[in-house]
Amino acid sequence: MDARKFLKTLLRGVSQVMLQDNVATGVLFLAGIFINSWLMGVGAILGVLTSTTAAILFRYEQKDIETGIYGFNGTLVGVAVFFFYGFSAVAVIAIIVGAVFSSIITYWMKKVKVPPYTAPFVISTWVLFFILGRIGVHSQAHPLVETNNLDWLVALGKGFGQVMFQNNALTGAIFLLAIAISSGLAALFASSGAILGVLLPYLISFPLDATNIGIFGFNAVLCGIAFVHGKKPSSFAYGLLAIITSIFITYLMLKLNMTTLTAPFVLATWWVLAMKEKIVNKVQKI
Repeated sequence: MDARKFLKTLLRGVSQVMLQDNVATGVLFLAGIFINSWLMGVGAILGVLTSTTAAILFRYEQKDIETGIYGFNGTLVGVAVFFFYGFSAVAVIAIIVGAVFSSIITYWMKKVKVPPYTAPFVISTWVLFFILGRIGVHSQAHPLVETNNLDWLVALGKGFGQVMFQNNALTGAIFLLAIAISSGLAALFASSGAILGVLLPYLISFPLDATNIGIFGFNAVLCGIAFVHGKKPSSFAYGLLAIITSIFITYLMLKLNMTTLTAPFVLATWWVLAMKEKIVNKVQKI
């Protein structure tokens, strides 16, 4: 693979964080991260570089590599580790190990025909957290700021930004623009997730501090995007169901003091896809 193609592969890997296969989208995603945090931007680059290189060395399917399938989970590992642990030699090693592990998990999930989505990132990062904790390396605290008022626009922007751990509404706006450049329909579905990720928690009195910083929104954004590809009215209905489910899973995990990452998105999407398959099979038998 020549240098130009490799660079495009890396950028597609970044864009695939929100399920987009678009070089320009990847550039804007990186720009959005760097605007908020240069360190997490470096983490994203280190993660996508490591996971993509690992896939090449392991001789995984070339097409999957070039479309960024092995890059986006590594991107998230890189951002997450620097977000939770800051910069250190241990954190750098953790990113490299976690990114390689994410590519291996992606490969095996594809082999058994389970849609990986961001599950390899979640699994890799949870394992890293466990190992780092066992050796005495503890994550940095990111306390929520108590509030009695809902800031709609900021919450919506952060719902997009928090997909990549960016607590920044401007970064979220850049992420939305990046999605729209790739697919207007994906931007619409994602926006539905962001809106419900603010509206539903507010209406049922989930914690306002978490709502304001996009905690209930980012998994909902991903759920919305995941159901774009059907391009049927039913796709939007399934997407809405996944969005709502992810919000409740997020709340439950927060109550259990679990680090959610994108697990609510993965679990909600898998559940809705399984239910959709059952419905389709029953209809075909009629």
